Amino acid sequence: MNPKVEELINGKNFGYIASVSNGGNPHVTPVWIDMEGEYVLVNTAIGRVKQKNLRENAKVAIAVSDQANPYHYALVRGKIYKQTTKGADEHIDKLAKKYLGKDSYPWKSPNEQRVILYIKPERVIIPQ
Repeated sequence: MNPKVEELINGKNFGYIASVSNGGNPHVTPVWIDMEGEYVLVNTAIGRVKQKNLRENAKVAIAVSDQANPYHYALVRGKIYKQTTKGADEHIDKLAKKYLGKDSYPWKSPNEQRVILYIKPERVIIPQ
């Protein structure tokens, strides 16, 4: 992946993930993001709209903007490679450290199961 995009993803910048429901309705939500190898990772809970949409339709886009300069951004288009609960609780704690400076995710709920969405980029766009 482009080093500029990796820098945005590895920084304390929010991603905005777009998915589409079976009925064709778009859904966009801010998310914490991470990278593992070639994959962009998003952590969510099973049953949330984005997770359900992406289970049914694997096409996804994520816009990542620099928090210090929102005009500096990148767009990643791709597909969900896999969804897994394995390591998801530890991953959300890692993201809480990155984004909040906390050792564990403060909004954990015993009624939800975390899941990691692995996104395989197919196209990366960095506007000039």
